[in-house]
Amino acid sequence: MKLNRVHHIAVIASDYERSKAFYLDVLGCTLVSEVYRAERDSWMGDLALNGEYLIELFSFPSPPARASGPEATGLRHLAFEVDSVPDARAELVAKGVRCEELRIDPHTGKQMLFFFDPDDLPLELYEA
Repeated sequence: MKLNRVHHIAVIASDYERSKAFYLDVLGCTLVSEVYRAERDSWMGDLALNGEYLIELFSFPSPPARASGPEATGLRHLAFEVDSVPDARAELVAKGVRCEELRIDPHTGKQMLFFFDPDDLPLELYEA
């Protein structure tokens, strides 16, 4: 089997509209399509970044909270590449997004930091 690339990442939001606004207005994704699935009482939005389909955003009735921080079993975080981590951090902070302090990846020497979506899903900015 040959994997070509990651097709998409699925995110379940506790408040679909709030999370959709975060991914669109704060991170700059675009809404490709959106559908309400009545049989599941669930919204599903397909989001793209720079024209490439990337995230499926879901709502479900009363989803459980994330078990713990980034070190929980399973998917740890989503990472986004940026040209300038300090500049991107400043933009996020100006928009009221909770961000950790800038770090240097000890393996690559590149700048990075973690920030959080409305449900405290850990997201990362990583230097290009």
